[in-house]
Amino acid sequence: MPFTRRAALCAPALLVSPVSAQEDYPSRPVRMIVPFPPGQAADVFARLVAEQLSTRWPQRVVVENRAGGAGAVGMEAVARAAPDGYTLGIGTSGTIGINPSVLPRLPYDALRDFAAVTNIFMTPLCIIVHPAFEVREIEGLIPFLRANPNFPFASAGPATSQHMTAEMFAHRAGVQMSHVPYRGSGPAIADLIAGNVQLMFDSTASALPHIQAGRARALAVTAARRIEALPDLRTIAETILPGFDGAGWSGIVMPTGTPAPIIEKLNREVVAILRTPAVAGRITAMGAVPDPTTAEGFADFIRAEIAKWGEVARVANVRLEG
Repeated sequence: MPFTRRAALCAPALLVSPVSAQEDYPSRPVRMIVPFPPGQAADVFARLVAEQLSTRWPQRVVVENRAGGAGAVGMEAVARAAPDGYTLGIGTSGTIGINPSVLPRLPYDALRDFAAVTNIFMTPLCIIVHPAFEVREIEGLIPFLRANPNFPFASAGPATSQHMTAEMFAHRAGVQMSHVPYRGSGPAIADLIAGNVQLMFDSTASALPHIQAGRARALAVTAARRIEALPDLRTIAETILPGFDGAGWSGIVMPTGTPAPIIEKLNREVVAILRTPAVAGRITAMGAVPDPTTAEGFADFIRAEIAKWGEVARVANVRLEG
């Protein structure tokens, strides 16, 4: 039987603990579990936050990579950890937003096992195409796809935010596309550059260098707002599908039951870090968007994401083995 806690995902105001927990915390090193290998965006920005916390606190924040099971291995470790403030987890659009709907035997409950702290960043996606692709503007993409049913699109892998955003687009646009999954964005975009696939939904952070170098051409941003790294690139929402919003994200969660003052203190510290020009600039330069939130706001956002991606998984019939 998978381990789950009975408490619901909640804001720290609903938890009770002595004030001294906030005053003394942290009194020993804190570990930050990243459920992916080193080098991915979630890991890079987690290390940035951990480094900054370590300079502010008398104790170090040590990043621990626990990859496997589409992030389930690392998130289970967070869920099983003592709720004492000394284990942080990096929850993402995949591990918390998408996994509950696509993994039949998930070893954690995304709503019950974690207390939200704050989001760290959003990763807007963009639709990119081979430079020779015949559609030049986003307005022409839906007519093209209707005229070419089951047109192939590449993604970073099954049930990734790239894949799920493409499925959401297909459903909203009323078109049929054929999914070509790869083992990460790197191999997928390499095949797009080579002309083996023509269309891809990718994170802006991954696609940006290729767009800037002219190796790929961007048609639109999938997030609700334009991004600073590509200010002239229009969004799907402002052009062809009002209200469309698909993006990856990564934030900090802790085991349910962590004392409220600890969550509040961590939230204040991380939000302050993300608002510093140096940190915000590093995130923006990689094509992401700093997204500091209240704990309550992040908890509400997580619930909305689980519902949104659950609907996409249902209509697109997306399931993973595991």
